[in-house]
Amino acid sequence: MGVIERMTASLIESDVPFDRTHLLIAARRLIKEEAPLAAADLVEQVVDSLVGLGPLEMLLRDPLVSDVLVNGARQVFVDREGVLAVVAVTFPDDAAVVAAVERVIAPLGLRLDRASPMVDARLADGSRLHAVIPPAAVDHPVVAVRRFVKSVDSLQSLVARGVMTTVQSDYLKAVVLERRNLVISGGTGTGKTTLLNILGALIPATERIVTIEDAAELSLPGHVVRLESRPANAEGKGEISLRTLLRSALRLRPDRLVVGEVRGPEALDMISALNTGHGGSMSTVHANSPDEALWRLETLALSGEERVGELAVRRQLRSAVHLVVQLEKREGVRRLSEVAAVEADGTRVVC
Repeated sequence: MGVIERMTASLIESDVPFDRTHLLIAARRLIKEEAPLAAADLVEQVVDSLVGLGPLEMLLRDPLVSDVLVNGARQVFVDREGVLAVVAVTFPDDAAVVAAVERVIAPLGLRLDRASPMVDARLADGSRLHAVIPPAAVDHPVVAVRRFVKSVDSLQSLVARGVMTTVQSDYLKAVVLERRNLVISGGTGTGKTTLLNILGALIPATERIVTIEDAAELSLPGHVVRLESRPANAEGKGEISLRTLLRSALRLRPDRLVVGEVRGPEALDMISALNTGHGGSMSTVHANSPDEALWRLETLALSGEERVGELAVRRQLRSAVHLVVQLEKREGVRRLSEVAAVEADGTRVVC
């Protein structure tokens, strides 16, 4: 049995409270007896094996890592500054992967087993976790952890990094101050949430903002009310959907609505809200072009149970959304490809 295994067994058998702070103190004391010449990071490794996501915790402490992806016990990838690479981090076996996920979702009232082989959760630090295990995952347990890495904090920073031009930066700033509604469009990892956070920070402090998110990632200054959805618990109860939150937000006297991402029938509620005031609201959507962003919003708005005419939704949508900001990522490099104005028959590139 190695040093880590011996220390782990000793801590489990002890009466030390099972939280990170107390375990770190106990592990530092124990290591002086077990391995006084051991590496400084051994204590962290021991505690990581007992709490949180085990060996993944060291990756989640890296401020440059935005995604951690687990394809079974022996294959772990990280997305570090837009580059996906395999890392020398492993689990003892697939059961250890499942055990790590169960450890972090248990306090949230969620479960992961053969009867419920998929789980979606927001962790204590704001990270989003999605896990799929057999039989839904064919070969191994699959885990994806998405972290919100705030590496830039202003439009000027994005210009300096080559993400956008000075003309685009000045235009977006003017758009926010003019209270025009906009949607940020792009694929996974293109920086939609980062840009949404930066543009939201430009909203004057005198205005009341209500944010609606799946996982609370936005950190806006000023008068902000934050709402967050919640999945159903192990008994299938307690779900709070984005649609419910959007309807609630309208009763909270918002000047502007900021929706983290539209991905379901809540699109209809958002479109309706933008057509009844709340100028200067903003959101994000997964799409590869401004026109596709509008088509996707239209499709999502029609995906609910209400019987709404396609033409009526299209007219409301083109009246509600004024601009689409398109982001893209090529070979790990993010950039703002275009800002498009929404018109009756489509979109027109502005800058």
